[in-house]
Amino acid sequence: MATKPLLKETVAQRSLIFARLAQIAYDEPAEAKKKAKKMGFTTVEFYDHDGAQAYRFQNKNDLVIACRGTQPTEFNDIKADLRALPIMAETIGRVHKGFKKEVDELWPMILEDISRKVNTDNTLWFCGHSLGAAMATIMASRCFYERNIQNPYELYTYGSPRVGWRKYVKTLGVRHIRWQNNNDIVTRVPLWCMGYVHHGEKHYMNAYGQVRNPTGWQLVKDRFRGIWMGLKQGKIDNFGDHSMVEYVANLENYNKNI
Repeated sequence: MATKPLLKETVAQRSLIFARLAQIAYDEPAEAKKKAKKMGFTTVEFYDHDGAQAYRFQNKNDLVIACRGTQPTEFNDIKADLRALPIMAETIGRVHKGFKKEVDELWPMILEDISRKVNTDNTLWFCGHSLGAAMATIMASRCFYERNIQNPYELYTYGSPRVGWRKYVKTLGVRHIRWQNNNDIVTRVPLWCMGYVHHGEKHYMNAYGQVRNPTGWQLVKDRFRGIWMGLKQGKIDNFGDHSMVEYVANLENYNKNI
């Protein structure tokens, strides 16, 4: 249960808490409220507009906006992922058209709520998985250009796609803890040759689910190892590694062993 302020937790502990909230964001409101309250969040608000969805989890210390990721059965989610055309962002540079549209659907409601609900005793955070990670990144960045609301302390994402072009990404003022699980295919799109780049501090989970920082040839070997391990289990590693269940399990093991 998150009984103490998240600011007093380590980055590893926060990474696990936000991973669980990003996973809860896939649940229906009744189930989400039940699970979030067990984690110490006394207020749960669900936002839904034309298929774009997110939750507000809040207690006396913290306010968390958790954006729901891609649902394979939701046509609007699939459309958002496919709209890879870059368009002008509100700030500078270009951003993914589909991701921006999803945020535009929800932002007026979320902005109104966080401007009213966040007080000097609350710390603001954003998190999300997959499409939800992209949405959380754009929302967190917008806070820095709004009046009368505090800026988010940190952003935590899991399996995030690339959100925008380099010029746009450089304007994002929030500290971003970006988790990538081995061969997670969503982290490789949209393609870099289209101008898209990642934002944030990359935290990598290797083929064994361990948190490591391989580079160069070691990274290539680890990715091939993941593919081979997946084939032996009869699964396509690129898709299996995108599962939020795997992200949570890996972070649970990581926190046990540090």
